Order: sequence, then C-alpha cells, then structure tokens
Amino acid sequence: MLKTSDYAMILKNALNKQYSIIFGCSCEIKYSGRAESYLPEGDRIIIIKEDGTLLVHQPTGNNPVNYMKQGTEHILSHEKDSVVLKSRSAKEFMEIELKKIHFFNYLKLSDGQSILLKGTEKDMADMIINNPSLVEDGFKPLSMEEHTKYGFIDVFGYDKGKILTVVECKRYTADLAAVTQLRRYVEKIQESKGVKKVRGILAAPKISPNALKMLEDWGFSFKEIKPPKYLEEFDKSQQRLDYFGQK
Repeated sequence: MLKTSDYAMILKNALNKQYSIIFGCSCEIKYSGRAESYLPEGDRIIIIKEDGTLLVHQPTGNNPVNYMKQGTEHILSHEKDSVVLKSRSAKEFMEIELKKIHFFNYLKLSDGQSILLKGTEKDMADMIINNPSLVEDGFKPLSMEEHTKYGFIDVFGYDKGKILTVVECKRYTADLAAVTQLRRYVEKIQESKGVKKVRGILAAPKISPNALKMLEDWGFSFKEIKPPKYLEEFDKSQQRLDYFGQK
C-alpha cells in the first residue's frame, strides 16, 4: 500500500500535466480569501480540475465545504511528517495538510459540449406563441420578450376583447415574487402605452395559495400551463416540494 509521500509524487506529476484529479484523504484545511476559515482534521474528497479549480467535499452534502476558482496555482511541499498542498490565486489562499490518502485517481478528460436546457420559460413562451389558445380562446400574441425597464415580458398581446395582455411564464410553482413581477410589467405597459386597462396573466404549472390570493386581489388571472417536455416523474415530485414553506 502506497504511503502519503508516494501519492504526493503522483499528485505532483498529475498537477504538472494538468490532469483532472480526485482523491479521498484525511486532512485539515486553512483558507484565506472570501473569509478566514479553518477546518480541523477529517475525511474529505478533493477534486482538482484541469483549469485549476479545486473543490473540497465532506462525506455528505452536494455543495463543497470550500473551493478555489479556476486559474488557481497548486504547489506541493513536505513539512515535517505531512504533505501540504498549497493553492493560491490573486486574492485567495488555501492550505491542505494531507495526513493520509485513502484513494487517488487522475485522468486527462475531454468534454466540449454545452448543456441543452429544455422546458425553460422561453420554451413556454414559444409554445404559447405557436398555440395562443393555451392562454385562452381569442388571445393574439404581438411579441415575445417585450422590453421594459424592469425586464422582458415573456408574451405580450391582445385578448379577444382587444385588451392589451401581459403573460408572465414560470416553469415552476408561481410564488409571491412572480405576482409582484407581473404587476410591475402591467403597470409599465399602462404607462408606456398610455392605457388604463391592461390584463395580467400568470402562466405556470402551479401557483401557491398565497400567490393566487394576491393575484386575484390585484385583478390578474392564473393559467395552468406546463413547460414543454415537463417530465411526469418530476411533476409528481414537485407536487411534494413546490409548496414547502409557501403556505
């Protein structure tokens, strides 16, 4: 079984060749930068990416307990009976004292792809433009992403009574913030177009009870519309998660 000092030589070589590196170790960590912190000895998973990014994970949880951004320089040194990984960028410094390495691996990875998002709010707006009756019969879209100083309106058009209508899309459960956002857009259209009557419609898979109450109090409407390719399994899980803390 390799000693920590043996792993240190392998780690140094992998860093020099800018490999992607992952290892489990017992370590203590000192950090200075966004704040000052010290993490006593414990078992962690360390990930070092080819661009210098460093992530420190504890055995549980999905977020790193600490990290260094891309462009970080990593240097190994031997101090007393330990191997120390010193990571430094322009404004940050991290020192990881490696007590024991449990496992180690490295590899030159290649991935030039970008994630393709589906079921976004823009996809919802496209769907409404192509099928206006999803909002209501007689709705006629005029434009997508109408600009206001507060942001972009998802869909803007006329209802069957020739009343200007603002449609705000939300891909998850609409909350109080979504209703407030819709109101800002409606008021801005009233001001910019010089008209008093402008309808507001909030389109989303669901809406929280308090948001629905606010929406109706302000004279707006809710329309249940799911984003395209909204997976059934995800929809079922959202039914349990959406309302958490919103009632």
